[in-house]
Amino acid sequence: MLSTALSCALSGVDGVLVHVETDIAGGKFNLSLVGLPDAAVRESQGRVLPAMRNSGYMFPSSRITINLAPADLKKEGASFDLPIALSILAASRQIPPRALENILLFGELSLDGRLNGIRGALPMVLSARDQGIREILLPADNALEVAAVEGVRVYPAHTLTEAAQHLTGERPILCQEQIPFEEIRRQRPAAAYDLRDVKGQTGARRALEIAAAGGHNMLMVGVPGSGKTMLARCLPGILPEMTAQEAFDVTRIHSVAGLLPAGQGLMTQRPFRTPHHSSSMPALIGGGPDARPGEISLAHNGVLFLDELPEYPRQVLEALRQPLEDGFVTVSRVRARSQYQARCMLIASMNPCPCGYYGSRVRTCRCSEHEIRRYLERISGPLLDRIDLQVETDAVPVSEIRQTGDCESSAQVRARVQAARSRQIARLAHTGITCNAQATGSMVHELFPLPAESAQVLEKAVDKLHLSMRAYTRIIKVAQTIADLEGADGISPAHILEAVQYRTIDQKYWQN
Repeated sequence: MLSTALSCALSGVDGVLVHVETDIAGGKFNLSLVGLPDAAVRESQGRVLPAMRNSGYMFPSSRITINLAPADLKKEGASFDLPIALSILAASRQIPPRALENILLFGELSLDGRLNGIRGALPMVLSARDQGIREILLPADNALEVAAVEGVRVYPAHTLTEAAQHLTGERPILCQEQIPFEEIRRQRPAAAYDLRDVKGQTGARRALEIAAAGGHNMLMVGVPGSGKTMLARCLPGILPEMTAQEAFDVTRIHSVAGLLPAGQGLMTQRPFRTPHHSSSMPALIGGGPDARPGEISLAHNGVLFLDELPEYPRQVLEALRQPLEDGFVTVSRVRARSQYQARCMLIASMNPCPCGYYGSRVRTCRCSEHEIRRYLERISGPLLDRIDLQVETDAVPVSEIRQTGDCESSAQVRARVQAARSRQIARLAHTGITCNAQATGSMVHELFPLPAESAQVLEKAVDKLHLSMRAYTRIIKVAQTIADLEGADGISPAHILEAVQYRTIDQKYWQN
């Protein structure tokens, strides 16, 4: 007796359809599971048998062979428990085999038959939909995660019994009402930090606004307590809202990484990742035995904030260069190879020296020249070259902190950022990118033409400051963002000059 159930395996952030084929033959009881299962899949028999028995079903006492096809794709996790159990029920004729046709099944089983949520539900459902599967039976814990996926009928089940009775028609499960993305986005929580609480630091606030508007990388160098971390934490409150596609991309990565809490719906807040400086290269870039996504991918479409930048291992920082340039990272291991999106904003902060007060107006530095040089050299020139905006911060006077006048709120700044980003989306509609920072070198000259006067100013600045060609194109992109914030139709010399000033901090600290 043979039956086939349809499930899904994960390959990176994509789902691959898997046919769970079960054959029951005569002979002494033996269960054989083939098709490159990992330890968690092989252990499913220890969960499926008690779950079936405790749900009131009979487990066949015959020779059972279960094949997970395609056989050359490694199967991982406990998501195959439900399709394995249902295919055994169908092969033993406890439910009709035809009930398993054209419906995607996944879920982990508890010993008492309850269904538990699994990681990667969203990419599985999206991949199944793209391949023509329209009906999904999944754990109730994963239902909200896929609530915004259009074109599918989702049936959330709590137990193996509910799933089986739905398939037989004995007690159908109500189809989940899918929620439009705009309605989900309206439920987005408010940002925890607001720019109105930041006193002083006018230059850094301006740079933060430009970074948010154009998706640019930014470095803040300043004394301890000057507000660098608080400024960075205010960034999510001024970033433009995510589109539906961006939200799906972000949620897919977090779902695959197992970072979505049970019952979590689609992510509508741009991610803000703050890994500790003791993080390893696999943690930051991605890796491990199963090639999981790292922090730079978890920050996709959002912010990767590296506080105390020189404290990170240099080799880890150098590994950031390629993903920052390309917008993706390929993680290769012996057992797996996956490519993850990694198009994020790098926001970094650091002190100017080990004691933190080199160049301060209010306190004397106690570091030697050698100590300062050794500290700064932890940040390489090629990495600095990829940071568009470099700003200095100093201690804010107490009199300025105590001022009662209202500073601009995050909502006010965000309105300008959203307007500037809308201009960019319209300009870049045919390119596949959404903000100025993502433009390639060839796109820069085509999309951001420089008037003769502006080009002349930029050439003089590049010659005087000995800037690289990468810095040259990045200055143009920043200047275009400044023009977008002003609503200007072209890049003026003033826009170029402001963009250039954000590339001069390394002249003070790194090239003395």
